[in-house]
Amino acid sequence: MENTVEESKWNQRRQWLFVFLVGLFVTNAITAELISNKLIEIPLTFSIGDSNFGPFVTIVGVLPWPVVFILTDLLNEFYGKKAVKRISWITALLIAYCFLIVTLALHLPTKEIPGSTLATDAEFTKVFGQAQMVIVASIAAFLFSQLLDATIFNWIKNKTGNRHIWLRSTGSSVISQMVDTVVVLYIGFVLPGALSFNEFLKIAPTNYFLKLIIAIALTPLIYLGHYLVKRYLKIEKSHV
Repeated sequence: MENTVEESKWNQRRQWLFVFLVGLFVTNAITAELISNKLIEIPLTFSIGDSNFGPFVTIVGVLPWPVVFILTDLLNEFYGKKAVKRISWITALLIAYCFLIVTLALHLPTKEIPGSTLATDAEFTKVFGQAQMVIVASIAAFLFSQLLDATIFNWIKNKTGNRHIWLRSTGSSVISQMVDTVVVLYIGFVLPGALSFNEFLKIAPTNYFLKLIIAIALTPLIYLGHYLVKRYLKIEKSHV
């Protein structure tokens, strides 16, 4: 009887943790999509031989994505590949739903009040009026990169067992983030003509390496995340 009560408590903890991680995952993914139409400059410069590089330009939506990939790894580690795939499909549908609501809002006439600090119709459209190709690219890139990340993560884990957390986490992100960057920028910006191919070649590497650098810098947080999850769920080594 006591074991049944403990098992029930453990299942409740596991379910609440799952809800929290998925909520954080969806929030970061949708936020990244909503803010991706703003370019920022990274004040980083360096030289290789006679060539100078920087400062670099990228989209501000790059910032939340490393968090998404860390959450993907935690969900993959403690809830499995199938859970990550389902969450990825659900999140893609929620991103599409979000853009549907934004599109509806764009088509509703704005009531402009003289002297008000609220957004005018032109300002609202400029911020949220992203092209349909950007929406398609965002969803395609998200799904493709997430499913690829989950597959590579599990392949590395099958090869290394429970050792080398950093390897399966960073290794899966190296490839999946490259795919995400190329797909979203090319389909969303190059094909519609918003960016030239030469501009794409400048922005894409910056976007990718910035994601990668942030992901590597956050590696200690992956270990911290594993520790906190195990502590919260009271997982013994034999259960990992």
